[in-house]
Amino acid sequence: MGTIVERKRRNGSTGYTAQILIKRGGKIVYRQAQTFDRKQAANAWIKKRETELAEPGAIERENAPKGTLADAIDKYTETSAKAIGKTKEQVLRSIKGYPIAELGCDAIRSDDIVAFGRELHQKMQPQTVGNYMSHLAAIFAIARPAWGYPLDPQAMKDASAVMRRLGYTSKSKKRERRPTLAELDKLMTAFKAKRAFRPNSNPMTHIVAFALFSTRRQEEITRIKWADLDETKSRILVRDMKHPGDKMGNDTWVNLPPEAMAIIKAMPRVQERIFPHGTDAISAAFTRTCQDLEIDDLRFHDLRHEGASRLFEMGWQIPNVAAVTGHRTWASLQRYTHLDQAGDKYENWPWFEFVTSA
Repeated sequence: MGTIVERKRRNGSTGYTAQILIKRGGKIVYRQAQTFDRKQAANAWIKKRETELAEPGAIERENAPKGTLADAIDKYTETSAKAIGKTKEQVLRSIKGYPIAELGCDAIRSDDIVAFGRELHQKMQPQTVGNYMSHLAAIFAIARPAWGYPLDPQAMKDASAVMRRLGYTSKSKKRERRPTLAELDKLMTAFKAKRAFRPNSNPMTHIVAFALFSTRRQEEITRIKWADLDETKSRILVRDMKHPGDKMGNDTWVNLPPEAMAIIKAMPRVQERIFPHGTDAISAAFTRTCQDLEIDDLRFHDLRHEGASRLFEMGWQIPNVAAVTGHRTWASLQRYTHLDQAGDKYENWPWFEFVTSA
């Protein structure tokens, strides 16, 4: 299978070209050559490659298109049976615009990935770079076994370790921001006024109150259907609940506190979804109104934090709070135990009557 050809170089030295040629059915199916300074090294290389190529499927893998990182990303997005989240899709699309995406999959080494991380770090926070690398790692993990693209998962792991040590990446900071009653009063007043002026605008007062009392995420709220409501047991089925390992298809029943159930009962049953509105519009309305009111650093997701912390302040036990929020472990719930007081500060909240009146 392997041969060695001895050749004199122009500088007078001798080179030993090791050649491997494999035929099947009289046709050449694989050919490779490499030149060494020593005959022993050429022999060793032939033996090593012959052993590797004797493995089942080795020839097919060697002949498979190497492709670029961009090709591997496209393959991932095209063939994934699971729906890809908006953020992940946007990140992968963005990566394709960088020089690393043009490299062949077989050529990408850990230092290439580190260089890419350094480039991102020059214009992004370490937490954001970490998100980029997390989504990129998903491609490296399956590209070779799934489609034969020779991306090296170990190169990705090595680069990730280096980037953490260099400070290019880091985990997202845990937020402790909770809205005050005064801030919520300003928001609810503004949303009520806008709704009165534009009756067809989103009922942000109801959406905000439901997010607070139910602890549901924005995208979950907009997916809830009347068919997902179990009024007898005061619970709803949250479809595709966010989970680190498996987001899509993770349908989970969660309990509704009395206040959240009362808000749902006040909603008109005119469409399939209880809150038939778009997440982009809700997010934009919340962000814009906070800016107009000069409410600093408040996000819609902070309402979930407020709702969960409220339950702890009322004396609810961990299993009862988890049955509402959908958390599976105490560790993931701990971030919501930044308690401001004891008792329910929303007991006489004036906006509750407004959002529960049909």
